[in-house]
Amino acid sequence: MINRSGFVFKNYEAPNMDPFDGVFDIFKELITHTSGDFDEAIDWLETLDKEYNIFRDNYSMEEFIEDLRKRGYIREEIKPDGSKGGALTSKAEQAIRKSALDQIFGKLRKKGLGNHKSTKSGQGDDKTGDLRAYNFGDDLSHINMTESIKNAQMGQGFEDFNLQEHHLLVEDVHHKSQMSTVLMIDISHSMILYGEDRITPAKKVAMALAELITTRYPKDSLDILVFGNDAWRIQIKDLPYLNVGPYHTNTVAGLQLAMDMLRRKRNTNKQIFMITDGKPSCLRMPDGQYYKNSVGLDSFITDKCYTMAAQARKLKIPITTFMIAQDPYLRQFVEAFTEANQGKAFYTGLKGLGEMIFQDYENNRKKRIR
Repeated sequence: MINRSGFVFKNYEAPNMDPFDGVFDIFKELITHTSGDFDEAIDWLETLDKEYNIFRDNYSMEEFIEDLRKRGYIREEIKPDGSKGGALTSKAEQAIRKSALDQIFGKLRKKGLGNHKSTKSGQGDDKTGDLRAYNFGDDLSHINMTESIKNAQMGQGFEDFNLQEHHLLVEDVHHKSQMSTVLMIDISHSMILYGEDRITPAKKVAMALAELITTRYPKDSLDILVFGNDAWRIQIKDLPYLNVGPYHTNTVAGLQLAMDMLRRKRNTNKQIFMITDGKPSCLRMPDGQYYKNSVGLDSFITDKCYTMAAQARKLKIPITTFMIAQDPYLRQFVEAFTEANQGKAFYTGLKGLGEMIFQDYENNRKKRIR
C-alpha cells in the first residue's frame, strides 16, 4: 500500500479486467483531488506510472486518453492562453459522483445501514415483506387477505370460521416521507491548512449524497451551497471543480441562504447539514463591508449565529453540524449553537464523515416533522 499526498494505492490486478477500467478508477480519484483539472490529473498519472507501473506494454497513457475521448468522458477545449486541453463531460461528472457513492454508500450497505427502512408503516406502496397485526386507521388495501384468513382458520377450523379484526394481518411498507436537504460546505482557507486536505472528503460526501438522492430518491431534493466570506449556491455538476479560496468563515451568510432555499420547498421534512472546520470569523455588514475577526470567538459574530439557529428552529428546520475540529473553545460554540437550534452536532475527523452523514440522512428522512 502506498500513501502519497493523501492518495492510497494498492498493487492489485483483477483477472480479466479491461485495462481501461483499472486506470479509470485511479483517474477518478485524481480528478477529484485536482478539482476537475484534467491536465493536472494526467500529470499526476504520469508521475505515478513512473513509480508504480500503472500502464503496461499493451496499454499506454495515449491509449487511455483516446479511450476517454471515445467513451465520452472528455472533450477538447481551448484554454485562455489559446492552447488545447481536455475537459470533463457531464458523463464523466456523473461517473465521479457514482464512484463517490460506491465508496461511501457501499460501506454502509455492508454494515446494514442506509437502507431507508422505517420501523413504522408509511404512506408508500413499496412492500417490505413483513406482516404485522392490523391497527385501526391502517390502509385497507394493505391487508393481506390470504394470510388473514389463514390466521383465523388456525384458531377456529373450517366449520366455525369467523374472520374478526384481530385476525387481520397487514403488509408493512416503506416510509415514503419526502425530505428537502441543504448541504453547506465551508470553503474557507482553513479547509486546506496544516497539511490536511479537508475539502476533498467534503465534496466527495456531497457528490455521493447527490447521486444517491437523484438516482434512488428522486422525490427528495438536495441543494448545495458553499460559504466563505459570502455564501452562494452551486450546482451538482460543479462539485468536482470545488476548491477553497482565501476566505474567512461567514457562517451566518450560509445559514441565511440555506433557510431561504428551504422556505421555498413544500416538503414537510427539511434539514440543513453543515460541514465546517473553523469558527465563524466574518459578517457582511449592511453597507457591504466585511467585519472580520479571526482571533478567538467574537461574540458579535457568534450571537448572530445563535440567532440564525433559533430562527431555523422556529421554522422546524433542524441543523446538523459536522465539526472537523476538536478545539475545546470551538466545541463550546457548537454546543451553544446546537442548543439554540435543538439540532445535532458531531465532532469528527475526516474518517467516517460520509458514513455519519448518510446515516443521519436516513434517520431524519423517516421523521415527520410537524
